[in-house]
Amino acid sequence: MKGLLALILAMVMVMAIATTDAQSICNMPASGLMACKPAVTPPNPPPPTSTCCSALSHADMRCLCSYKNSKLLPSLGIDPNLAMKLPSLCKLPHPANC
Repeated sequence: MKGLLALILAMVMVMAIATTDAQSICNMPASGLMACKPAVTPPNPPPPTSTCCSALSHADMRCLCSYKNSKLLPSLGIDPNLAMKLPSLCKLPHPANC
């Protein structure tokens, strides 16, 4: 679950510095990060899309965990608590234990 928070931070970083799918963070392309953003943005986030879950399933969760304590996420409108729920919402078999 904490890996999801890291994913959100990574997503924010990618949105800030990446504009193409050629760039990625923690093995997650910018398009995957952007696909997850609605699912972690309050107040009424939709469920994660299959694109989001697919990207998350290929991500380096340990790498994403390294972003879990960032203060950047809330400043970009991302709810860390929602981010932590993504692995289970995507039904990933081995969510990161950050």
